Amino acid sequence: MMKSSRLAAFETLYKIFYDAAYSNLALDAALQSIDSKGKAFTTGLVYGVTERRLTLDYLLSPYLDGRTKPKVKVLLYLGAYQLYFMDKVPSAAAINETVKLADEIGCAYYKRLINAVLHKVDANRIDIDAIEDLSVRYSCPPHLIRMWQKMYGEAAAKQILSASVGQPPVFAVPNPLYVDADELQYELLEEGIACEVCGPLVKLASAAGLTATKAFERGLFHVEDKSAYECAAVLAVQPGETVLDVCAAPGGKTFTAAALIHNSGTVYACDLYPQRVGLIEQGAVRLGLQNIKTIAQDATVFHDGLPPMDAVLCDVPCSGFGIIRRKPEIKYKDLDSIKSLPETQLQILSVSAAYLKTNGRLVYATCTLNQRENEKVVSRFLAAHPQFRLLSEKTTFPSAEGGDGFYYALLTKTDD
Repeated sequence: MMKSSRLAAFETLYKIFYDAAYSNLALDAALQSIDSKGKAFTTGLVYGVTERRLTLDYLLSPYLDGRTKPKVKVLLYLGAYQLYFMDKVPSAAAINETVKLADEIGCAYYKRLINAVLHKVDANRIDIDAIEDLSVRYSCPPHLIRMWQKMYGEAAAKQILSASVGQPPVFAVPNPLYVDADELQYELLEEGIACEVCGPLVKLASAAGLTATKAFERGLFHVEDKSAYECAAVLAVQPGETVLDVCAAPGGKTFTAAALIHNSGTVYACDLYPQRVGLIEQGAVRLGLQNIKTIAQDATVFHDGLPPMDAVLCDVPCSGFGIIRRKPEIKYKDLDSIKSLPETQLQILSVSAAYLKTNGRLVYATCTLNQRENEKVVSRFLAAHPQFRLLSEKTTFPSAEGGDGFYYALLTKTDD
């Protein structure tokens, strides 16, 4: 039985906020019970409310006394988000449909409260962009803002915050076995997908309907963020080389490397979980990439069965603070919960380096904006491994039109 878009959004948000579910996984499951017309609306509600949770608390708090029942709080979030951030939803519909939803979830007793609070929110509108408190304006915890200000400065912190809200662009990486960026743009435009060429990539407004296109089925592209693509490209893999991607799933950088060497050489793609390795294998088949070998293994443990590598891509697990516009629940993490990450990252980097040939290249990368996980990990590694040299490093801040927040360091192993 199909559910309404708002009910599916409510159930998904409750799982994210109170059951610690991952937004993308919870939403993917919820979308299976919604008809095609409602999927975009549900997606917008789930990501929007999660992204704007602190702003919504600010808008609602003047009209709430004491502790609010979790289910009622989620309903109020849904209603207030529609009032403030969904221009195409009339105020009356936003309020009335939220009140009706209270009946469906067993909260009929609170209908009068919900109705009264949302009417007050609607009647007493404020300009969010004029709010001086950055935490409220951009719905970002103060501790995260202070960290960015300290590490990157006030201007960079504001750029990160400004780009942390709103729908991020989607990038398609052309498969050079078949097409370049201009040819891929033509194919997608023919199928009604609005897009434009962006250097070697094709930028799209959203991913809606993308995997249903003939271009996708024919393996003409894979989806990968611009910053992630640049990280893989800087490794400068050459035809015939042996390449290792130590934390490869879901496979974007593996596909980029394998395609750039035109199906020559070998790209070993590794991941801890066999089911995620299976995703890489499926993608390789769709893209016609025959030079990828997959292995399920722990990146913190050296694997004797692998040959010496010309190039190694070490994109390690991280806090993810560079991709909060795609996974907004990440920004609400307690910083204490990520304290152990740098040790794991250093361990993976040290093991990965042991695979590299002399004069080979290694890229250490994260999708986070936290120097403790980035520059400091690389500095500790270099201090302990004098045969390695830093060639370049780059921190990319997210932007409304560009890629996600990202860091990479390009290293080489010398014969000293």
